[in-house]
Amino acid sequence: MKTIALPLIAGTVLAFAGLAGAMAPAALAYDGTHCKASGNCWEPKPGFPEKIAGSKYDPKHDPKELAKQGNSMKAAEERNKLRADNFKKTGRWVYDVSKIQ
Repeated sequence: MKTIALPLIAGTVLAFAGLAGAMAPAALAYDGTHCKASGNCWEPKPGFPEKIAGSKYDPKHDPKELAKQGNSMKAAEERNKLRADNFKKTGRWVYDVSKIQ
């Protein structure tokens, strides 16, 4: 049992030392000389435009595609309202809206 415990302890100590050593360079990678304000140190890559609209980085989302989720939510709310109204009238919950009269 003693021969297993010593390598286990040594391995654990080395793992923690390696983790601490790996974190140190990441913390020192940016020197903070180009901050616009305190905590605002993001910089675009060279050649990245000031305005994204109209550039090659503009995603140009289709308004119909963006409205799909909102439309489906409205339709779901209408179906749930029909189900709830039918339940109040009949006392029976009918999931299939096509069966509600």
